[in-house]
Amino acid sequence: MLLRKPQPDYCASELRWGSHSRPRMSLMRRLYWVAARVLWTSIVATIPIAEAEVPLTPHVAEYNIKISLLGGKLNTTLDLVANGYRAESTIKATGLSRIIARGNIVESSFFRIPLGGLRPNWFISDDSLTRKKKNVEVIFNWQTNTVQGISGGMEFETALFANTHDRLSLQYVLMHDLLNDDLRDNYLLQDAEELKTLTITTNGTREIEVPFGHFKAVGIQHQTPGSNRTTTLWMVKELGFIPAVIEQRRKGKVMVRAELSSYALLGQ
Repeated sequence: MLLRKPQPDYCASELRWGSHSRPRMSLMRRLYWVAARVLWTSIVATIPIAEAEVPLTPHVAEYNIKISLLGGKLNTTLDLVANGYRAESTIKATGLSRIIARGNIVESSFFRIPLGGLRPNWFISDDSLTRKKKNVEVIFNWQTNTVQGISGGMEFETALFANTHDRLSLQYVLMHDLLNDDLRDNYLLQDAEELKTLTITTNGTREIEVPFGHFKAVGIQHQTPGSNRTTTLWMVKELGFIPAVIEQRRKGKVMVRAELSSYALLGQ
């Protein structure tokens, strides 16, 4: 098995579902999901690794994040596992915001970068912060070109297309493609059971000031055609194109803004 099994807190079979939202599955369905995960690990072993590309750099980063009127922290980690990567993201409220926003959002993505570009294999989202408290697990089967998942306790299966990413791996494919001068005009996002097309726009470069420092950054914006919601990442080349600012707008109004407060390479 090339990808290391996720740590217990993030293992798909041991997600920390709240007792109020834990999905009930029959024994046959549980066996189905165990078999799907076993198949996933065997499929990963057959995918060749890309060579002569600028790789992603394992790191940890922290952001000060504001969601509407709530303040919090966004912590991200990109780590190497056997022949692949594991990305993790945690959002939690801080300060007075903890009074009205308890819990957190923990997401993990396991992906590889074979010939032809970054491919996610497994995505997990455990949400105990928002009102929806929606938990998601997605397995990307690149051998059969299918997506299998559980979203809010409901199972789904759909077709898998090239250039498809989960919510977390999307940032890293943008970083990887910028590093290799291969940014595309469109990417596909598997957002739980829904597949979205994202149009990419480059917003030029500008000087930005964040708690971690002063940088020159390139703005990469993505948006679903027809949507009034946009996400812009101001990405810094000297930091491997990690975003120093992440901003989401709806009808032009800032709904989410995260600013880089610390950054460090893993293993150093």
